[in-house]
Amino acid sequence: MPGAGGAPGIDPLAVLRADPAETAIFTDFDGTLSEIVADPAAARPVDGALAVLAGLAERYAVVGVISGRPLDFLAAHLPDSLHLAGLYGIETSHRGRRVEHESVGAWREAVADIITSAEVRRPAGARVEDKGLSVTLHYRGRPDLAAAVRSWAEGLAARSGLQVREARQSFELHPPVDVDKGTVVERLASDLSAACFFGDDAGDLGAFDALDRLASRGVATVRVAVRSAEAPDELLQRADVIVDGPEAAVELLGSLIV
Repeated sequence: MPGAGGAPGIDPLAVLRADPAETAIFTDFDGTLSEIVADPAAARPVDGALAVLAGLAERYAVVGVISGRPLDFLAAHLPDSLHLAGLYGIETSHRGRRVEHESVGAWREAVADIITSAEVRRPAGARVEDKGLSVTLHYRGRPDLAAAVRSWAEGLAARSGLQVREARQSFELHPPVDVDKGTVVERLASDLSAACFFGDDAGDLGAFDALDRLASRGVATVRVAVRSAEAPDELLQRADVIVDGPEAAVELLGSLIV
C-alpha cells in the first residue's frame, strides 16, 4: 500500500506515532476520504473512515479535515470532535464552535451576484456549485470544456474581484483573502512536534508547503499523496508516502491508532 519516499525498511509514519499528544493529523476530503463522484452532494466518506477519524481524535492533539467543501457539508458528514476547515480555511469549526474569516463577509454579495450570473451564462455542459462564500464552476465529464470554463472563470474574477483557483475538473472563485489549506495546517500545528497531511490534488500543495515551513522549524512532518488518474505530478513527487485511493488512505490513517 504505502510507496515512495524514505529509506527501505523505515516506517515514515513512525514519527507521528512517537508522541500522539504532540502530533497533528490533517487530511483532505474529496479523493482522500471519499471517492470522486459526478454529483458533489452525493460524496460520502468511504467505509470505516468515520470510525478511524473518531479514533484518531481521541488520541492525537489535533485531527483535522481541510477541504474546499463548505463547512456545512463537512459538519453534516464528519465527527464534531475533528477540527473542520471549509472553503480552504475561510470557515472553521471545532466541537460546534464556528469561526468565519473576518474579511469574507464583505464578499458575500459579490459571490451571490456571480452565482446568479453564472447560472444564466454558463457554457453549455458546465455546472455551477453554490458554496455560499465561494462558487465552483465544474466541467467534470466534459474535458473539452476546460479551456472555456477557465476563460469564463477568469472573466468572472476580473469583473468581481474574486480569485480563481484550479481544482479537480473545475475552477473555483474565492474571496481574495490570504487563507488556504497551508495556513490552517501551520496555525494548528505550529506548537506541536509532528504533523502530516493526506491529499490528492493541486489544492493540497499549499498544505505540503506548510509542512515544509514547519519542518524548517524542527517539526517532524509527513506528506501523503493519494494517487489517482487526476493527481498532479508535483503532489506525487513531493510526497513521502503514496497510497492508491481513499480506501488505502483510510487504512493508512487507521494504522496510526496504536
